[in-house]
Order: sequence, then C-alpha cells, then structure tokens
Amino acid sequence: MTLLDILSSDSTIVDLKGETKEDIIAELVNSLAIDDAITDREKVLQAVLEREKIMSTGIGDGIAIPHGKSDAVVKLVAALGTQRRGVDFEALDGEPAYVFFLLVSPANVSGPHIKALARISRLLKNDDFKKKLIAAGSSAEIIEIIEFEERNTPPSVG
Repeated sequence: MTLLDILSSDSTIVDLKGETKEDIIAELVNSLAIDDAITDREKVLQAVLEREKIMSTGIGDGIAIPHGKSDAVVKLVAALGTQRRGVDFEALDGEPAYVFFLLVSPANVSGPHIKALARISRLLKNDDFKKKLIAAGSSAEIIEIIEFEERNTPPSVG
C-alpha cells in the first residue's frame, strides 16, 4: 500500500486555517466528505475526536496523525494538511505540529489502518520529506513530493 492509494489531491490541504487541534481535525474531515468516502461527516469527526481524547496523536517532531474508526467510513481514507504557523497538538515533545495526516477506516478493519499508520510514520521520519511537505505551495506539489518519496522508500518488511 502507498499513501496515494488512500490520499487524493481533494483531501490534501496547504495552509490549513484552523488554530486548534479540533479545528484542524474538522478541516481534514471536511476534505474527505467531498470525496464520498464517508457517509456521515459528523460521525467520522466524533470518532476522531473521541480517539484524540484517549491520547493525543501529536507524535512530536512537528507531526500529528489524528485517526479513528467509524461505521460511517466506506474504506480506508486519508487527508493531509500542512500549516506553517504550527498548532499545539499536545505532542509528546511539547512542540507545535505542522504536518497533519488524518486517517479514518471502517470500524471492523484493522490491518490496512495499522499498515497505513506505519507507512506514514516511516516516511515522516525523513526530515527532508517533512520539510518539503511544509514548504509546498499547492496540493498538486504535495502529491508530487509523496509520489517521489514513495518511489524512493521501500515498503516495510512484514
């Protein structure tokens, strides 16, 4: 699986407007609704916010990967947003997040969800990749950056 199997340019947002964790999550969920990948935007939003209450998905190093599962999701989908100002996502390192990958999957599916989380984490360990995403000026540019990175980063074994 590559990120481009679950991410589209419609669900890729440069310069997110939100100033809070909740705003960012809502903006990313809204981008999925356009794609008909979700049947109930509000249910998906609540699922991700509920997951966030358990433990922040701000993983540190400027990255947040909010995620959740809902029966209002047709298939595993992702949204990606960037923001140069940074948002407090209650990350473990206390630093703001600049890159936000939203991942939502059907409630009864685990394998693809976990593989996607692992792939996102692996790609974002590359500081150069992360900096390019933050500097990108359009969703098309972000998709190109991801295509390049996917071609040059072998999948995890397992």
